[in-house]
Amino acid sequence: MSADSIRVVNCSRFGEPQLLRVETRPRPVPASGEVTVDLHAWGVNYVDALMVAGGYQLKPDLPFVPGMEAAGYVLDAPAETGLAVGAPVMLGMRPGAFAEQVCVPASAVQALPDGVSLEQGACFRSAFQTAYHGLVQGGRLESGEVALIHGAAGGMGLAAVQVAKLLGATVIATARSVERLDVARSLGADYVLGYGEGSFRDAVRDLTGGADVIFDPVGGDVFDESMRCLNYGSRIVVVGFTSGRRPVAKTNHLLIKGASVTGIRAGEFSRQNPEVGKANRAVLHRWLAEGRIQSHISHRFPFERVHDALQAVLDREVVGRAVLHR
Repeated sequence: MSADSIRVVNCSRFGEPQLLRVETRPRPVPASGEVTVDLHAWGVNYVDALMVAGGYQLKPDLPFVPGMEAAGYVLDAPAETGLAVGAPVMLGMRPGAFAEQVCVPASAVQALPDGVSLEQGACFRSAFQTAYHGLVQGGRLESGEVALIHGAAGGMGLAAVQVAKLLGATVIATARSVERLDVARSLGADYVLGYGEGSFRDAVRDLTGGADVIFDPVGGDVFDESMRCLNYGSRIVVVGFTSGRRPVAKTNHLLIKGASVTGIRAGEFSRQNPEVGKANRAVLHRWLAEGRIQSHISHRFPFERVHDALQAVLDREVVGRAVLHR
């Protein structure tokens, strides 16, 4: 590969991860006001796999470069950004991140706090921004309430566990099995439950009497069972459907419990409410700099094994996050 070329991941048709190809392309040229970043680590998300399969709500025109988040070093930046050449940064894209170099608007880039690794930065933004927006704006979680966090063996669920604890909640973390929840417990979950081991309704009621806020990226049977864990005034936050089934809320249960169901998309929320999104990111950036939140990384793959990384996410082998590296 020449000095004037980079590697990128190309999706030329929708389907399984094995259809992706790592190709060589010319280095990107920044438009006016853009920041050029040399990337060294990439977060791998379930959403990336959905987008590659053509199953996400955002369906890019083919061909496209997948990837929603990454981290690396500034190669070039306008003076007004305050970003120095060589500074470590993390960035978000929708999509386009699975490339060795990218040119992005300055608004897509955040400086990494001192002591935070590129791998941590590469898998920080999407999970923690979704968790924070879901619990704060979506769930209106208050200190002293009970937060029931589903999918807590995944990156988003583990982020939600940490955010809920910092907001002062009692946290019940769930996953398919209790064995997958050791990390959730180590990151602050007060209780852990396996929803693949039968009904969790009675366990939630025995532990806390019910849940005030339910953070649900799973859907399916987990959502249905959650409807039986409601305290009066509960808020259910719908984040996604990793189970593969989109459930239907029983409105009679919502009526009786004075409860609500809210769907959230952190990226779209920030585009519609840029000042609130900026404030959310500022809180999370401070917590990251203070070492109060972190991403658990269970799987690391070299860039060229992007297929294996996405497949590991789909096969639910990953606890927390998977990252690509150079």
